Amino acid sequence: MKKLNVIAIDLAKNVFQVCKTDYLGTVFFNKTMSRNALKELLVKEKVSVVAMESCSGAHYFARHAKENGHTVKSISARSVKAFRQGQKTDANDALAIAVAARQPHIKLSRVITLEEQCLQSMECMRDLLVKQKVSLSNQLRSILLDLGYAIPQGDSQLKQSIPGILEDAENDLSIPFRSVLSCLWQRFLKTIEEIADVEKTLFREVRQDETCQRLQALEGVGPVGAIALRIVLSNPEHFKNGREASACVGVTPVQHSSGGKEKIGSISRLSGHNKLRSHLFKGALAVIRSLEKRPCRTPKEVWLKDLVARRGKKVAAIALANKNVRTAYALIKQNKEYKPQLLIAA
Repeated sequence: MKKLNVIAIDLAKNVFQVCKTDYLGTVFFNKTMSRNALKELLVKEKVSVVAMESCSGAHYFARHAKENGHTVKSISARSVKAFRQGQKTDANDALAIAVAARQPHIKLSRVITLEEQCLQSMECMRDLLVKQKVSLSNQLRSILLDLGYAIPQGDSQLKQSIPGILEDAENDLSIPFRSVLSCLWQRFLKTIEEIADVEKTLFREVRQDETCQRLQALEGVGPVGAIALRIVLSNPEHFKNGREASACVGVTPVQHSSGGKEKIGSISRLSGHNKLRSHLFKGALAVIRSLEKRPCRTPKEVWLKDLVARRGKKVAAIALANKNVRTAYALIKQNKEYKPQLLIAA
C-alpha cells in the first residue's frame, strides 16, 4: 500500500467519529463530526485511504469518498472487532478501523453503485411486504381457529373463507369483532395488491437488465434470484475465483482444520448472504421437484438426479446452488451467455 494517510470513520446517523492517522499509525486526531462536516472533510483532504465498517450508510460515504479520489476500504464489523483495544467507545471503534485498514490480509466488503443499491432496496421492500402478508395471514388464521374456523393453507383458501365468515349472520360473532376482522382482512388484501405492484416494477427492471436476463437462464434462478446474484457478483474482480464467490454467498462447506488434518463440515448458517442463499436453495428444490416428473435433458440434470439419490434433496439443492453461483460468476466475468449442453438422443 502506498504511504497514504488513513481516515477511519465510525458511521452513525448524525454524529460520526473520525480518526485520522498516517501510514505508520500515528494519530493526528480522533474526534466527532457532523454529517456535513464529514462530507466537507472528504472533499478537502488530500488523497487518503478512507476506511469504515460495512454497515448502514457505508455505500453512500464510500461512493462520496471515491468521487473525491480517495481509496475506499469497507471492512466487516467482525474483522474490525479483533483490533479494538479497551472498552467499546466511538473513539476506540474508529481507532480499530484505522488499524484494521492498514492490515494487508484484511478481506474487504464490496461497494455497490447507486443503481445496484436502488435495485437491492426495491427487493428489500418487496421482501418486507411479503413478510407482512404472511404475518397478517397467520394472525387471521390463528384468531379464527380459536373461534372454531379451521382454514386450510394458501391465500386462495383464505380469500374463499373469510368473506363468508364476515357475511354469516348466524355465527354469533359480535358486530365490533366483525368490524376489526374486516379491517385486518382489508389490510391483507391491500398488502397483496402492493406486492403485485412492487413485483411488476421490479420485474420490469429485470427485463431491461441484460445481466439479469442472462442469469435467469441458470437452473432454478428466477427474477428475484437474478437481481441478488447480479448485485453480489457485480464486481467479479472482488473475488479470486468462483469458489471464493460461492464462499461469500455461503454455499460452500465450513473448514475447521488443524495439525495437518482437514475437517470439512456443513455450510454455515451464520455467515454468507442468507437471503440470496435462500432464493437459490428454493429455486434448486423447484428444479429437483420438476426432475421427478420428467426425464433429464442435460448432463447437469443427470448429475443432480444421481446426487439426490445418493445424498438427498437438501444436499443436492445446496450443491446446485453452489454450481449456479460459480457459473454466474463466470458468466458475468467473461460476459457470456449460459448455454447448457444437451444430452445426445440415443
